[in-house]
Amino acid sequence: MKTFLLKYRNYLIFFILLILLITLKVINPSFVKSISFISFDLYQKIFPLEKKDSKVVIIDIDEKSLDYFGQFPWTRSVFAKILEKVSAAKPKAIGFDVFFTEKDKQSPEEIIKTYKITSNEVVEHLQSIQGPDEIFRKQLEASNSVIAVLGSNVSSQQSYVNNERYNRSAKARFLSKGGDPKEFTYSFPHSIGSLEKLEKSVKGLGSISFLDQTDGIIRSLPLLVRFNNKLYPTMGLEMLRVGGKQKNLYVELNEVGIKRISSRPHKIISDPNAIIWIRYKKSQKNQYISASTVFEGDFDNSKFKDKYVLIGASAQGLFDLVKTPLGVTIPGVEVHANVIENILDQNYLIRNPDTYIFELLFSIIVACVTFYLSQRIKPKYSLSIFFGSFILVIIIGFSIFLFKSELVDISYPIFMLTVTFLTGLYFRFVEENKIALSNLQKEAKLLKERELAGEVQKSLFPDITKYENFIYALNIPARDVSGDYYDVIGVGKDEYYFTLADVSGKGVKAGMYMAKASSIFRTLSNLSYPLEKVVFGVNNEIVEAKFKGMFVTAVFGKVNTQTGDVTFVNAGHESIMVFDRNKNFEFIKSEMPPIGIIKYFAESMVKSKTINIKDKNFVVYTDGVTEGYLKNGQELGADGVERIVKGLSSVTPKNIVDSIAAELNWGAEKLRDDITCLALNLDNTELIDVKKRKKEAAKKAEEEKTKN
Repeated sequence: MKTFLLKYRNYLIFFILLILLITLKVINPSFVKSISFISFDLYQKIFPLEKKDSKVVIIDIDEKSLDYFGQFPWTRSVFAKILEKVSAAKPKAIGFDVFFTEKDKQSPEEIIKTYKITSNEVVEHLQSIQGPDEIFRKQLEASNSVIAVLGSNVSSQQSYVNNERYNRSAKARFLSKGGDPKEFTYSFPHSIGSLEKLEKSVKGLGSISFLDQTDGIIRSLPLLVRFNNKLYPTMGLEMLRVGGKQKNLYVELNEVGIKRISSRPHKIISDPNAIIWIRYKKSQKNQYISASTVFEGDFDNSKFKDKYVLIGASAQGLFDLVKTPLGVTIPGVEVHANVIENILDQNYLIRNPDTYIFELLFSIIVACVTFYLSQRIKPKYSLSIFFGSFILVIIIGFSIFLFKSELVDISYPIFMLTVTFLTGLYFRFVEENKIALSNLQKEAKLLKERELAGEVQKSLFPDITKYENFIYALNIPARDVSGDYYDVIGVGKDEYYFTLADVSGKGVKAGMYMAKASSIFRTLSNLSYPLEKVVFGVNNEIVEAKFKGMFVTAVFGKVNTQTGDVTFVNAGHESIMVFDRNKNFEFIKSEMPPIGIIKYFAESMVKSKTINIKDKNFVVYTDGVTEGYLKNGQELGADGVERIVKGLSSVTPKNIVDSIAAELNWGAEKLRDDITCLALNLDNTELIDVKKRKKEAAKKAEEEKTKN
């Protein structure tokens, strides 16, 4: 169990995180709603409605009107005259986004009360005068008017008349199919409206209630609302009912709530709580007309004919301004204008419950796939999949919005996608760091082993110093352990075996391979076997060792310093360079395959060659020399080796080898390959006393120290 948990720990943590994210979406707290609103607003900002003509006109209580009529509220006679002039133009319906909660200050009753008039004659005279409220009431009664009601959590004084509660009721009749819509609508315990006699004179009462918005932006509103357990339609829906001369509103329900609301001929699909999501258009100045202009009658009747007319305020001092998803502030009355237009054009937005399920399932699938791939493939590829999923979600959301007018939440899926992907990336980072740390530890251990192997290998190289008068060799490894090797073995007074070899590959394995080859070479050479027998033995022993895929290119040789004869075998190695004192060059190519490829069945398979080098130089080098880089970035090549030799004033084995090495070992960060070179020159065959040389060097160093 413990092993299972350790193995699948990341996936278990992801599963817990996914459950948490799903739970948050289901609970839908304020901050989750705010995330979803980002995408809903983005749709409309990028693709707002563009309309040239509108079926809705707004009579605006603007700054100009306030200057004309004075401080608000105005006397009802102003509204009566405006209503009279508009009604004459025969609009479909007229809606007041204005409350008339108190009696007009210029009404006879208010004058008597304000000035405390007690004269019966004056009182009777004033009471015989038709006041502004009555004039306005008659105009309301004669027109297709709708006035506003508002949901409230506090009871209003105007709800009481003569100490009796005014029992307000909607003008619309509700016919339902499939259940009681009251169970699903938003409810307020009280309502605010206008004077009883005004409300009873109009054709409709329309709710202007907005639901509480977390950020103050009006994205939706309820088509149906309950006040004191009575249903009311929203202002826009009520105006369409009145304008269509309908008495009834039809509500169709299903198992989850309200499905459709109808006012013939208009059918509106809503969410289960009768919510409609508003699709806003860009504000149009020509949709507005100042209340003072209407009062003066300075308008064409066609402006209002067969239109839906809303009366509301844009003046800042009246505080009826709201924010929209378009990122602008508009008068509250324009919200209701947009609702009317949305219903008329069937261009409102839908928030389908099935879409909610789709969002959730899609988010889960995308999050799971992205997390899984983040654990299985390289980060750069998983990043591509993340951005691909990101773009896919956006394309799906915008496509559904444009073609079906449905709101698909892309913000929360993207949020889930981002959280799960970053979590997966973090887990991958932690795991890769663990692996990297483990690899570093292994590499450190291996480096230590390589350094040790390098030291061991160095001990295998002969002390070439004593032979340097006539044989000199040098190895510069490209790694800690070299794949190249050279050796010199004295078997008599005048006879010496020598070899220079290059193992395929590099590193510790190549060093081990070379160590075996050199061990066999030394053993057979010390027995003074013929060179052909030595090569025969080295090859077959290497073949038997079964170093899979590896081989050795090598030059094996035997030189007699007295006679100057050199017998050598070139087994798949670089050409041997031979030149005389006049620096005439000859390159002797290989006539045999490399060591370790095929087994030899007889010594005769070994092809040797003998030349005399009494007056010549014999130079062997590995491909690390010919393929080595010069300072200008070019390869040295065989021509380069020839050029170096031609430039020597003193031709000795040591000068040849050191000069070649100096051209290649110029301080580059890493050599391309091991550099190994061996040279023979028999002009001076005297052996050097190494111990004597070291004593002389030590004495000289001491003398220099004393002087300083």
